[in-house]
Amino acid sequence: MSLCILAGGKAMTLAVTAFTLAWTHSVEKTAWEEDWRITEAGLQLVEARVKGSGAGMEPPEGATLSNGWWQWTPTLPAQSKLLLAASGATASGWSLCADGQCLSLGAQAQEPVAVEACER
Repeated sequence: MSLCILAGGKAMTLAVTAFTLAWTHSVEKTAWEEDWRITEAGLQLVEARVKGSGAGMEPPEGATLSNGWWQWTPTLPAQSKLLLAASGATASGWSLCADGQCLSLGAQAQEPVAVEACER
């Protein structure tokens, strides 16, 4: 399995089995991170983290605070696709990191960025 990304009319494939998606909350300006694994069932959210709390971003029950980050294991089923908004109106886009390299996605106004599991 690999990760396919469609952003700004360009397609790319990453030969990875896991990735971290990070962004800054548009109102609270607080960092968010999610760890995802690519499985046969789709994209599985493994862990979520938020650096602080605020409007619409309260950590769920059972979250633990570690080094300034609230972290938890979501119970979301595997997702076939992630659609990341790309309005160009926020402080930054999305950061997708895997195997020590990061891509910046959706910083400019464009169609949503699509991320999904795919065959090589």
